[in-house]
Amino acid sequence: MKRAGMLRQVSDFSDFSRGHWLQELLCQGEEPGRVQASPDGQHLLLLQESRPPLLPRVLAFQRHGIAGADLERNWQPPQPALLGLLFLQSPVTFGSWVLALVWEHGHTEVWHFVVAVGWQLLQTLELCQGARARIVSVCSQGASLVWCEERPPLDAHSDMSKCAFRFCVCSRALEAGEQGMQLGTVRIVLHNSPEYQVLASPQHIFLVPTASSFATTSKFLLIWHPEEAKLTITAPSAGFIHSKVLHSSSESDFRKLLLGSVGLLSGLAPLDIHTSAVSNSGGLLLVSTKGAVNIVEPDGTQRHIFDLEGGPLAQRSPVQLKTFGSILACVLAGALYLIDQNSGRLIEKKILNMKDVHFLESPGQEDGIQLLTQTGIYSFSFSKHEDSSRPEPCLVEMVFEEACRYYQRRSLSSSKLTVEKLKKGGAFQAPVALAAILQHSLHQKQKPARGLQDTYAKLLSTMSLELQSYMSLELLKTCVVCAPESEVESYCEELVEQEVSRVLHSDMDKDNLAYLNSIFASFPKAAWKATRSCLQLQQNGDGLLIARATPEVWKKVLGGPQQEEVGQNGVVPLFELICASFLRFKPKWLPSFVELTQQYVSISWTFSSKEGAEGRVPLYKRALGVLAKKNKCNEADNEMELELLLCSKRPKAVLQALHLLIHLKRWQRVVEVAEKFSKLSPLLNKEIFTTLLAEFAQHRELDPYLDTLWPLCPAELTASDILSVVLQHLPRSQEDPVPFSSEGNQLTVGLLKPLLQRAVQRPCVQDEMYSDALQSPTFPPPTPPREH
Repeated sequence: MKRAGMLRQVSDFSDFSRGHWLQELLCQGEEPGRVQASPDGQHLLLLQESRPPLLPRVLAFQRHGIAGADLERNWQPPQPALLGLLFLQSPVTFGSWVLALVWEHGHTEVWHFVVAVGWQLLQTLELCQGARARIVSVCSQGASLVWCEERPPLDAHSDMSKCAFRFCVCSRALEAGEQGMQLGTVRIVLHNSPEYQVLASPQHIFLVPTASSFATTSKFLLIWHPEEAKLTITAPSAGFIHSKVLHSSSESDFRKLLLGSVGLLSGLAPLDIHTSAVSNSGGLLLVSTKGAVNIVEPDGTQRHIFDLEGGPLAQRSPVQLKTFGSILACVLAGALYLIDQNSGRLIEKKILNMKDVHFLESPGQEDGIQLLTQTGIYSFSFSKHEDSSRPEPCLVEMVFEEACRYYQRRSLSSSKLTVEKLKKGGAFQAPVALAAILQHSLHQKQKPARGLQDTYAKLLSTMSLELQSYMSLELLKTCVVCAPESEVESYCEELVEQEVSRVLHSDMDKDNLAYLNSIFASFPKAAWKATRSCLQLQQNGDGLLIARATPEVWKKVLGGPQQEEVGQNGVVPLFELICASFLRFKPKWLPSFVELTQQYVSISWTFSSKEGAEGRVPLYKRALGVLAKKNKCNEADNEMELELLLCSKRPKAVLQALHLLIHLKRWQRVVEVAEKFSKLSPLLNKEIFTTLLAEFAQHRELDPYLDTLWPLCPAELTASDILSVVLQHLPRSQEDPVPFSSEGNQLTVGLLKPLLQRAVQRPCVQDEMYSDALQSPTFPPPTPPREH
């Protein structure tokens, strides 16, 4: 855990050559964004804008240098403005660098500093190919220059839509030649593109759309991976979208790159970007107009870090961002914010007395921040807490924040419960006890807890296993971060399994459900393995699926927030998530899983069925809804639909499956289903037999199976009932009926004779009811004898 130290001055410019002049120029109100420090921190470059009668110029000041070794370069006003002061690494000598001055029209000068000699001009060249072209953004990555170049169309009256895609992203690397260091040939990264701001991280180039871009193209970012020659499309609102390897220059066309993602991109929200910068870890820092600070990783994922104070940011209010190790420094409206990137916690906020502040590079001092002001260079240093055995305060704060949400959900009061009220109120002892245990015991290895109350000590002994589980989870997260690429997958699977198990043993609210959705989306295979492990799913010796999960776990799987409660934001209930995993990794098990869930409904719910899982939407229908969302349907999906309908054993579902089989003309399977499910209930038996009798009257496909069908005839169905059904479903012929048809597909009395004989010979149900009375020895009873 780090905390900021005092702000101390490390230089008053007396250690710079011509330091008094440098201080005088800074006091004239030069823009902080036009000041650059060299990678070794020994040179300070200042761009002085054109102010009559002075010419625009670049001035370089050397630290601990000698007089006369500084660079001063000016130019006439007709020449376009200087766009960038960039430092390129030498491909020959490690730690050596050159300076590139890039003007708007593409003119570039490459300078090199030699000790005891001074600045030397290595090369002068033109980056742009055409006379009308101009550079709108430029950055440096390692030994390469990357820029976005505008190439106006030759026809001045061209279509506006074509004019919007008149930009090109190019790259040029520093090479060692016979005449020394020089820039090599041009490499086209992307052409026919909208305007982009290019920002370089150590391994990637971020392409951020500008405010002048089209509405459609301002909804996503592009990330170029130079070593892999790959472009990635990502959007803060949707995450990773698409990635493509550029094998040739013909594949670098912007419109071809988006060809397969237009539909998805059109539905995204426009980007909200006020300020952008690159962190030292390689991520892209984005500040929205609302003050939210987020980071976009090179793989396209996004993470929220912090919310700046002050509400919406004005367009002209500058925001400076710089990362030093794990600390994010931000300067806004005269205030310096120091934020922990990992936890998003505000370490310190300082009000600055200086008007203009600029971050400087601090080589070899990742835990320190250097600020350039008008009066000198100041430094912030970080120190660690003296008591390293105590846990991070943010963890204790999380305990109280979670307790606030927990008690607020269960409170009948309308007043809002805060962390301060929870700490001072004294009414809720659980979070206070847990915070005390964490503060005393979490990071103490093999040491007894000291200073704990007897009640807390007893609670600690009860919670010891939970604390060990938490520590092992934190250790596992550390292993995931530090593990080599070959071991990351196994660690991720273990981490996902622990997270899924933890959520299944906690309250299944909307937040936890959304978290599970993100786990299943990001790690589908690991989530599937975790589901099998948590439910203890396996096949027995007979090949049947069995589960040994506890009733409480089944309640979380079958219950929790339903679709009408979570809304239409893409979050789906847990049962649907698991069904989707079955469809993806083990589709043959899905019907058996649905059948298992139906068996466990009575165990998991002890209250009325209207409040349980089956009281809302039947489980087989929920599984069918997951099946219907598949992009492509094939024959296997039809078979899966049949199995889901039949495994429910509900009359309506069985009849729906029977009609589907009849539609598919799978008569063998029709007879098998009829024979199996007619035994469930007399009512279902009658419905199945009536349906098949109607089919029998219309065609001759069922004739081979009549010996199996006739025994299914319900006892209450009489011969007249059978004939009535047959006559209602006989096919209507357009021709006059004839006694003997040559087609051979008409229904004959001979085919119906066995069924009618069975119905006639079977005793009537009413006869059975009065059989005792009808079987009396004499009827009517004999006349009693007369008495004389």
